[in-house]
Amino acid sequence: MTQRLFPEWHLQDAIQLTWPGAESDWAPILPRIEATLEAMVVTIARHQRVLISVADEATRQRLGASFRQLGIERARLLFVLAPSDDSWARDHGPLAIERDGRVVLLDYRFTGWGGKFPAARDDALTSRLQAAGVFAAPVETRELILEGGAIDSDGAGTLLTTEACLLNPNRNPRLDRQALEARLRDELGIERVLWLRHGHLEGDDTDSHVDTLARFCDPQTIAYVRCDDPTDSHYAALRAMEAELEALRRADGEPYRLIPLPWPRPCFDPEDGHRLPATYANFLIINGAVLVPVYADPADARALAALAEAFPEREVIPIDCRSVIRQHGSLHCLTMQLPRGSLADTGLSPNDEER
Repeated sequence: MTQRLFPEWHLQDAIQLTWPGAESDWAPILPRIEATLEAMVVTIARHQRVLISVADEATRQRLGASFRQLGIERARLLFVLAPSDDSWARDHGPLAIERDGRVVLLDYRFTGWGGKFPAARDDALTSRLQAAGVFAAPVETRELILEGGAIDSDGAGTLLTTEACLLNPNRNPRLDRQALEARLRDELGIERVLWLRHGHLEGDDTDSHVDTLARFCDPQTIAYVRCDDPTDSHYAALRAMEAELEALRRADGEPYRLIPLPWPRPCFDPEDGHRLPATYANFLIINGAVLVPVYADPADARALAALAEAFPEREVIPIDCRSVIRQHGSLHCLTMQLPRGSLADTGLSPNDEER
């Protein structure tokens, strides 16, 4: 049996979103986050389908009518009724592997980032989607606690992650590093784990998810956040992370091509003033494009230019995420990609190729 964890740039059937409800933590800024999600859906639907789970039929009807007015083809949207606790599909969505040439979706346990927040409905969401007949690929349940934002794959057997998250005793306290690597090897086909010891963002609830810090752009390239302000509280940890990345080697022994992403000005919550986790590393790769979170900051343009260098064959599209960081995540955190072969009906031409 051969298997691998897909890279994000593998051809996709859809992007999965979990729409926030009126009783969620988003309630005080619900119109703002819905506007951001609508912009994401409009952009993604130009390239592929969007799978949206909603809490009730009224929301489905409202969103369907709104997206029709925005000119989105009905075939590009798939709504499923499924209750949720929050909107972070990256962490409660399934992880897709290729096993002997077939897509398999793995449903890992989600506990609200180590029990910080209620998560029972989020943890059950993938099984509800499976029961609704959404997936063509088989879904397998796993007992390991593992969030999609905690790991990043090069598609060739290498995994990038952080010690602060995966080795945190609030996730899988009975597993040490060696045991956890063995599970990742057996379940995801991982051959190497690259561990980052340093790096964090203030306002982050996830214990340093790697998708806020450093990301594969291709098997040879890693984009990462760089703090160039010595007075900033993140400076020392992110400089140490940069040194770690410089010391990493690919499977062939060569160093990685590293693309630094700029550091935006501090963003603060307008209600109580706490710092929010603004990061450009939380970009999303879709078919033919890359969606990049921006924050109405002078560094936005430099971040877009850096990622255009990393993805020269893809359109680079900014998405205003000032509303998203109010709940301590960003663009990538809201999404989960579903590779070609995941959905019962892809809505794509059989002649499309991996891009």
